[in-house]
Amino acid sequence: MSTTLSGQARGIRPQLQRAIEEIVGTGFLGVVLRVRDEHGEWVGSAGVSELGRTAAPPADGHLRIGSNTKTFTAALVLCLVAEGRIVLDAPVAGYLPELGLDERITLRMLLQHTSGVFSHTGELLADGTYGPGIPAPGTPSGDEWVDLRFTTYQPQELVELALSKPARFAPGTGWSYSNTNYVLARLVVEKVTGRPFAEQMQRLILGPLGLSGTVVPETSPEIPEPHAHVYYRYDDAGESRTVDVTRQNPSWVSTGGDMISTTQDLATFISALLGGRLLPTALLAEMCTPHPTGIPGMGYGLGLFVRDLGSDGGTVITHNGGIAGYAALMYSTPDGRKTMTAMLTCVDDSRMSIAAAFMNAQQRLVDEVFGAGRG
Repeated sequence: MSTTLSGQARGIRPQLQRAIEEIVGTGFLGVVLRVRDEHGEWVGSAGVSELGRTAAPPADGHLRIGSNTKTFTAALVLCLVAEGRIVLDAPVAGYLPELGLDERITLRMLLQHTSGVFSHTGELLADGTYGPGIPAPGTPSGDEWVDLRFTTYQPQELVELALSKPARFAPGTGWSYSNTNYVLARLVVEKVTGRPFAEQMQRLILGPLGLSGTVVPETSPEIPEPHAHVYYRYDDAGESRTVDVTRQNPSWVSTGGDMISTTQDLATFISALLGGRLLPTALLAEMCTPHPTGIPGMGYGLGLFVRDLGSDGGTVITHNGGIAGYAALMYSTPDGRKTMTAMLTCVDDSRMSIAAAFMNAQQRLVDEVFGAGRG
């Protein structure tokens, strides 16, 4: 197993390096951890960048950030609210009349996951059964996704599939995490601006913050160098096979989780967002106001989870993301002054065999960085 430390990190906070090395030992290929606080920046890497190789994951490497895309998307929508081009509590049907949406659904409900719209990537239903959507990694249709991973889907196609399914609940009466909410948000952005979503993201978020390592890939399967590799294990005629899925067309999830970034850019973004550099104070406060999710200690604002760590750690603002072997963590104190961002890579599968190890790893890192007495 290889390890690397940044120049700033060498000889400092050995407990963080020990933590990521131990996390690799629980089933991950590699881990990169970045912590920024009053002591400066610590960056460490452990494990391997590729199967069969010994080099550690690049500390400044790119990764697919999965649902952290939602925080970027919500911030972009709210920037357009600040410009007066979008009304947060307006019916989405007024912007996208061609879709036949329930007229009670608002932009706020999309960003908050209270619309009731079925997720086009599939959902675990209230009765415990699985409601299928398009083939997607980490779901029962994951093996099928492997063969379709270079397929191009159009955003409206994904939305239409979701709308062909029964709503989870009447708009505003429940909470259910749905990738389709954020595909709808993308369509609203493009409708009101008349420009591509990626262009607006560059204009309002990436450019102003200097996030040169962050990409909206659209339908491109490429990921910039340097990057660690990820893999998917699947059954083929009764035999287990493992394939490199680093390259894939992420249009199957669209703005529900398609963006590429680095732990450095994620830290810069969440710190700038919560520090008030992107949004007016009132809109930022709305973004960070939690709505009940039914998850203990966890509420959801607009594109952000608000997590109560209890008396030991106070409150953190967070979003995590996972996509076909990549997992991205993004945590911050509410003022943006202390951040933790991380990349974890693995061999994924349709049974989500890594899920328990991921939950433990996430909690371990949160405890190390934000727990009682941590500096």
